[in-house]
Amino acid sequence: MKHIWTDTLPNRPGQDKRLAARRVVEVPARLTWKDQRGTARFASVMVRDVSEFGVYVESRSPLSLPLFRLVQVQLERAAIRDECLPASLQQGGRVLSAVYRVSPPSPGSQQGLALRLMVDPRRAAQAAVANRATA
Repeated sequence: MKHIWTDTLPNRPGQDKRLAARRVVEVPARLTWKDQRGTARFASVMVRDVSEFGVYVESRSPLSLPLFRLVQVQLERAAIRDECLPASLQQGGRVLSAVYRVSPPSPGSQQGLALRLMVDPRRAAQAAVANRATA
């Protein structure tokens, strides 16, 4: 099953609501966050698709991450040179993001998390204008 999330723009029939194009990838990554007690937690995940402003990851083990929790995403070094990745992920460091959607695990599928990358809002506005111009 393909997991899809969209950016929040007003509903316009027949128009794509995404601010940036999404690319299907398969890249190992690591999530790091602090739980409600302040204890550092981490998990190895697989990035399934990316855009300039978000990533969708899947985890083999269940993660207890609530909506809007801040997490750091760090791609494996070998994947950073991939030219289909957005600039924010190619820099090689950790990228701050927020949990945007949680898909619980089910038989035959892993737990999924949609993460919104915390990038400069001016870039988001520029991408929205460019996306509308091409539509």
